[in-house]
Amino acid sequence: MIALRETAAGVSFAARVQPRASRTAIAGVMGEALRVAVAATPVEGKANEALIRFFAELLGVPRSAVEIVSGGASRNKVVRVAGVSAEWVRGRLGV
Repeated sequence: MIALRETAAGVSFAARVQPRASRTAIAGVMGEALRVAVAATPVEGKANEALIRFFAELLGVPRSAVEIVSGGASRNKVVRVAGVSAEWVRGRLGV
């Protein structure tokens, strides 16, 4: 089960990103982090943008509500989603 942290700024969680996958999808759970396969390459922020777009569509929020707060140049990232509750995010992610 992934760890969701709810604050006044939104809900944050850890994500382990695998770039250059055949398709963008949730690939499971790794410890307390959500594993996400991203089809984009990790060049010029394309994988980060694909991750933000994926979570925005999956959670039904605008892209501006999804932010990578740490790990921009790493596979291990912390993602924050503004304007939602931890319970709602857990239900939408299905984990």
